[in-house]
Amino acid sequence: MQLKILGLNYKTAPVEIREKFSVDKDSIQLGLANLDGYEDIEEAVILSTCNRTEIYAVTSTNDADCMKNFLNDLTGGGVENFLYAYEGENCIRHLFNVSSSLDSLILGEGQILSQVKDAYTIAKAAGTTGTVLNTLFNKAIAVGKLVRTETRIAYNSVSISSAAVDLAAKNLGGLKNRSALIFGAGKMAQLTAQHLKARGIEKIIVANRHYSRAVEMAEKFGAQAVAWEEAMTSADDVDLIITSTGAPHYVVKTWQTQQLMTRRQGRELFFIDIAVPRDVDPEVAQINGVTLYNIDDLESVVESNLKFRQEEAKSARKIVDSNVAAIMERFKYLKFRPLMADLSQRAEKIRERELKRVAHKLPNLSDEEKKSRRPNDKDDCTKTFANADDEVKRVGRYG
Repeated sequence: MQLKILGLNYKTAPVEIREKFSVDKDSIQLGLANLDGYEDIEEAVILSTCNRTEIYAVTSTNDADCMKNFLNDLTGGGVENFLYAYEGENCIRHLFNVSSSLDSLILGEGQILSQVKDAYTIAKAAGTTGTVLNTLFNKAIAVGKLVRTETRIAYNSVSISSAAVDLAAKNLGGLKNRSALIFGAGKMAQLTAQHLKARGIEKIIVANRHYSRAVEMAEKFGAQAVAWEEAMTSADDVDLIITSTGAPHYVVKTWQTQQLMTRRQGRELFFIDIAVPRDVDPEVAQINGVTLYNIDDLESVVESNLKFRQEEAKSARKIVDSNVAAIMERFKYLKFRPLMADLSQRAEKIRERELKRVAHKLPNLSDEEKKSRRPNDKDDCTKTFANADDEVKRVGRYG
């Protein structure tokens, strides 16, 4: 039994390579359905996200060519220069780090654990997992959950967009029943809208110089698009304005904001400017009822939060280390199961031979006495070696 991983990730391959060799669910299912064509691969799980494509496998050979061939067929080839490979304990540690988000581009991000679960579920449904990968992935999922419950690695935002939304929620006492106006429809603006929706904001208005892009973004997030020229006149009732454009000059001017605050009759307004160069004239902060934060304020928050997560990662790595050691002991046992089963079968043959040899010397034995202590397929061998499914559950619970 050789436990191995072959893959690429954000550390070894740029985004244009990762995009090209990302594998969708249908392709994963098709690849696993044809796994029988790779005779040296006994078990396999494929994990593919925006930041990694990895194959975890149990092989009958030390040679990694079978996995390279499988990966090339799966992705179309051409990834050799970006690959890494681990085996045995290093493979186990890598997967535990992945499921615990210790190997993520954003330390502590929560999406990877569900992606590991999905990858395992697909492989199990395809029938390409056995005792080894069932044990390994159940344990990896358990370790990922343990890290998230026993440490605070996922606490506090470490991206500008999520930090902006957290800051808004803190200042507004939550985002439910609140509304926001977003200037811009680029990647950062869309990430911000995504975080706002996740926090339960009631209404989002989108303004962009190209109205069609505002409409496209609004449809994506269930928001309302407005013409660029009408943006500030549409903000009379919003609680929050977030700006994220690529404009080389201020798009929110002091006089516009003064007029807006007059119409609002003193109702407070919260600005977050995450654009570089800045979108909001700094003088806006001097207007009564206005609170303005810019990207420098958020970067200091993100830096502080990242340091906090890095400290929590030390505790997470201790959890990973202890569980790697535990599962290595379990795999030592699994490694000898075939040998012990073979010894048990040999012992049974000897028992049968000896019984036949002495049977004529004990003519008075009844049929029941002759059958006593005769094991069947579900007797001694099964008691000695636990059923694989039971073992997986045991490992998942107790490690």
